Amino acid sequence: MNKKRVIIARQSGKITLIEGPIPEIKSGSVLVRVHNSLVSPGSEVGGWRNLHNQKVAESEPRPFGYANAGIVEKVGDDVSRLKVGDRIACMGAGYALHSNYTVVPHNLCVPLPDNVTFAQGAYGHLAATAVHVYRRGQSGFGEFAAVVGLGVLGQLCAMIYQMAGCFVIGWDAIPFRTKMANNWGVDAIATSGQEDEVELTQKFTSHQGLDTGVIAFGGDANQAIQKLQKCFKSSPDGHLMGRIMIPGGAYFDFPRSITNMDICRVGRTGFGYHDEAWEFGNDYPPVVMRWTTQTNLKLCMRLISEGKLNVGTLTTHTIELEHAESEMAKIIQYPDSMLGVIFEMSSW
Repeated sequence: MNKKRVIIARQSGKITLIEGPIPEIKSGSVLVRVHNSLVSPGSEVGGWRNLHNQKVAESEPRPFGYANAGIVEKVGDDVSRLKVGDRIACMGAGYALHSNYTVVPHNLCVPLPDNVTFAQGAYGHLAATAVHVYRRGQSGFGEFAAVVGLGVLGQLCAMIYQMAGCFVIGWDAIPFRTKMANNWGVDAIATSGQEDEVELTQKFTSHQGLDTGVIAFGGDANQAIQKLQKCFKSSPDGHLMGRIMIPGGAYFDFPRSITNMDICRVGRTGFGYHDEAWEFGNDYPPVVMRWTTQTNLKLCMRLISEGKLNVGTLTTHTIELEHAESEMAKIIQYPDSMLGVIFEMSSW
């Protein structure tokens, strides 16, 4: 009989593979046999590594993950949009786990186009987040944007802004990441610590100034804010103009010098996510709510299918489920050489 195999994380930072019963579905959800899941180094690996280095005591195992793709095995009551055998992309913390079987609310799942692989589909959650960042920022065609922090989410934000007609420069202190962005075709890069990102950005905008800055990393962002301030547009009376988007866990002291800046914290995939009544129930009327988490996710699958969003270029490691413990123990020691890490479940 098939069993659920799930990767769990302990407080010490150690990850292990455990077995359990196939989860039961409930009304408004689907049981998915997962083929691939995506690990984001920024929100997942970084935390494990810090805890591992601190040698924190063991704790109860905790399943994790929020982005995967697979095939529908069962559908719950009140699910009419999906059927057994459908290839789907899934998302949602606590649902789209790093496991070979997961139960996911139906509105957090969308069909995969025939030419989109499960590995590509697993990028849906972060891709939809990047789309939502762009929507909330209301950027315009031909504007200048800087994306600070080129992890998986930052790379996807840069791709989306560039696809939407913005000119994008990416900043990161890790040369591997700026090289990755350069490889897929970002307009410009600045490697912090090796180059003067302020000077490069001013030249990039022809000294017109940035319209948008996206802070796509977690932690203390005061230094990034100080440098971004020197790159934004300035009105004739000296007030800085533009918007700062914060999709991650960055924090900073609010400087008085950004009096006319719009600061927007935007950490979700679109409307509906974390609204359990929506996730398991009825969709919002499209005439009222055109862009929800689900429609953003569908859009991302279409963009991947049409070759406009090249998520595959971000994958640096593919790991079979059975080797997850040993392989992650190795690569977690070298976070500066990884971006998208894909778990492969299909052999189980």
